[in-house]
Amino acid sequence: MSSDNADIIDLLAGIAPGSRLAAIRGNRAQARENAQRSFEALLEPADPGTFPLSERYAVAAFVARLHGFDAATDFYADLLGDEAPGLVALVDEAALSGRTQGPYGAYREPGLATESTPGLVWTADAAALGERLAAALTHAHLLVFRPRESRPEALQALVDAGWSADDIVSLSQLVAFLSFQLRTAWGLRALASAAPTSSTEGSRA
Repeated sequence: MSSDNADIIDLLAGIAPGSRLAAIRGNRAQARENAQRSFEALLEPADPGTFPLSERYAVAAFVARLHGFDAATDFYADLLGDEAPGLVALVDEAALSGRTQGPYGAYREPGLATESTPGLVWTADAAALGERLAAALTHAHLLVFRPRESRPEALQALVDAGWSADDIVSLSQLVAFLSFQLRTAWGLRALASAAPTSSTEGSRA
């Protein structure tokens, strides 16, 4: 797959040009444009700096697999393969080992303590992935499944692995954007599958 000149949510949702869903998305042109710009800024920046494309795509493929979104996993794994083919299988294995159900985690606030829910505390294998990428995937897993436990010590683990303050912000923004993008595309796929066919619509006329 390629992201060149493509609206990524349309691509992941399987929306064909000229379709009913394409027209619906066209009615929200600004939201559509903002989502595409966010993709470009976070996943295909002109100057990725010290947060290289390989790490961005690795995080994206990992988060897509955590969400169980095969088309998105394949898309991001394809981009990762262009940058760092040796990471594709390793990232996929990491995501499969971290698959679970959420969100869950412990609240710090006494009044919410009874709503705390236990769940998997997952850590990526630094020996396989390298300390820096392992820290990023561990943090991504935390944000996807245990966002209520996003505490200073979690950020310190990234710092200890060599992440700068700016890159930590970009990483967190990337995971948040991916959650939005994947859920939007998944929802559009669900709408497409639930839409009546033309023959069905005709039979009801």
